[in-house]
Amino acid sequence: MIVTVPGDKSITQRAVIFAALAEGKSRLRGLLPGADPASTAGAVRALGAAIPELPSDGREIVVQGLGLGGLRAPSQPLDLGNSGTGTRLLMGVLAGQPFKATMVGDASLSSRPMGRVTRPLSEMGARFRSLEVADRLPLEIEGGSLHAYGYDLPVASAQVKSALLLAGVAGRVPVTLSEPGRSRDHTERMLSALGARVDGAADGALWRVRLENPPERLWPLDLSVPGDLSSAAFLIVLALLGGAKGELTVRGIGLNPTRTGVLPVLGRMGARLKIEPEADQGGEPVGAITAGPTALRAAAIDENDVVGAIDEIPILAAAAARASGTTRITGAGELRVKETDRIKALVQNLRAVGVAVEELTDGLEVEGSDRPLRGEVDSFDDHRIAMAFGVLGALPGNAIQVRGPECVTVSFPGFWDLLGKIGRG
Repeated sequence: MIVTVPGDKSITQRAVIFAALAEGKSRLRGLLPGADPASTAGAVRALGAAIPELPSDGREIVVQGLGLGGLRAPSQPLDLGNSGTGTRLLMGVLAGQPFKATMVGDASLSSRPMGRVTRPLSEMGARFRSLEVADRLPLEIEGGSLHAYGYDLPVASAQVKSALLLAGVAGRVPVTLSEPGRSRDHTERMLSALGARVDGAADGALWRVRLENPPERLWPLDLSVPGDLSSAAFLIVLALLGGAKGELTVRGIGLNPTRTGVLPVLGRMGARLKIEPEADQGGEPVGAITAGPTALRAAAIDENDVVGAIDEIPILAAAAARASGTTRITGAGELRVKETDRIKALVQNLRAVGVAVEELTDGLEVEGSDRPLRGEVDSFDDHRIAMAFGVLGALPGNAIQVRGPECVTVSFPGFWDLLGKIGRG
């Protein structure tokens, strides 16, 4: 069976923001019509950009850009819903604007720490004021004149890196960054496509990124957003665990090397995957991935794997529950500050369906088995937790109910219908 998945969530949100900052008309296709991109698009509209509604069928939209100096002060708070990516990237944009803005979000987003972004942006010259809890939304941002900045990120983070690069572009000041590992580079690729020179290179154990000469203007985008590998991973694991109707091919998937960390991990677990390159889209490599039933085995997953597979840890933990042996996942402390504490959520849910699991400070140990898994689990309003246990529940012999399944619309509208279509149940 051949299927496709919705557009990449990270690239969609960046595309909407960059189209607003560019000069001229940007043409965007394949945008993810999920809740997070919709929230980001709404916030960009409130800043003055005419962003059309994101179509459900991926058809092209045209965005007339405002230019780097064209955003206007919003008349009301910018509501980012549950979008951590949109929030942090727009903080970088707003840091370079000559006005104040307030950012708010839902209960989940308002519980997530923002200090790792606001602190370096404050050092660049922006001002932040917490309106309720320190380093949490709602936050007031006062942008303005920024200065050149160098920063060593303590943890590799595409969101922090992107916020600082966007501040450099919006404020027209050089930015030099280092990371203890190479995080996803969608922002660097997109900036380069828009005419900004962003250099990245290894420096010993570090990855350094430089925006030395910020451009006076950004060119418009002409972009087809590839399918989201993070979404495809759920279907790939379903097929590997024998839950699909035979072999499954997912086409049009983004294969950016900073995003494909899940594939070598699955390879170490014994997965036989066929990867076929397709035509690049907007500077992003794209391809098809084919998977079929495989006897998976346990593997050690550490911080070196997590950098490129942070969003796939929930489905890897689900795969570990059906692999032979005990899988140990470490170096994933970042999961505790996602949409929910994903480590705690995974441990609680795995135990609820009969899996032997141990919670670690920065990860978990999962003992695989082939016994039936049954019970009720909580999504914790986290799309990746809901989909991971949806996959486990779709396997023959298992019976798992997911409370709050509707949260999957954040990244994968239509997930449950597609799961029913391709599953064996």
